[in-house]
Amino acid sequence: MTELVAVAVITILAVISPGADFAMVVRNSCLYGRTTGLLGAAGVAAGVLVHVTYTMLGVGLVIAADTALFTAIKLLGAGYLVYIGLRTFFARADLTVDLDASQAGLTRLGALRSGFLTNVLNPKTTLFVVSTFTQVVGTETPLWQQGLYGLFMSLAHLGWFALVALFFSHARLRTAMLRAQKALNRAIGGTLVGLGVALGVTSAP
Repeated sequence: MTELVAVAVITILAVISPGADFAMVVRNSCLYGRTTGLLGAAGVAAGVLVHVTYTMLGVGLVIAADTALFTAIKLLGAGYLVYIGLRTFFARADLTVDLDASQAGLTRLGALRSGFLTNVLNPKTTLFVVSTFTQVVGTETPLWQQGLYGLFMSLAHLGWFALVALFFSHARLRTAMLRAQKALNRAIGGTLVGLGVALGVTSAP
């Protein structure tokens, strides 16, 4: 039970802490609407399962021990954040959003992919999953139980970011934000670029 509580507490704290996943879901929800935001949240949750899978297979231990490999992953993630941040920063400020229409400018697959790649390439999630499994989950813990922990991590991300998507795609809040869309693009884009640059600097040998 202590192990379960530890996993739950660490997961909840990690999920609600602001980061690249949060910025991405907010961006997609505000610019393209509820469905796109929810698909982004689903992509994030799917990304978590990737981290859980390679950690359970033991690759996480290799990443934790291999500085060069982990640095490469961090730099790749940092570059992706900078790329998305720049695209957001220089995005047009005259988009219209219809929550009941299909995604203008971002397909359903694109929405899933943006959430998935943001999470998969996010070293914060790598550290979160690897450290949880290596420091909290015991070696004697059955694989099926570890799998349930991983599923909980994924569902926790899905639940939280689905709420974020619903909140930031709400009609009134969305309308108010679209009025200040240029400033919003600059803020979110700048945040993503800042996260990417910070990760890149800390990743440099």
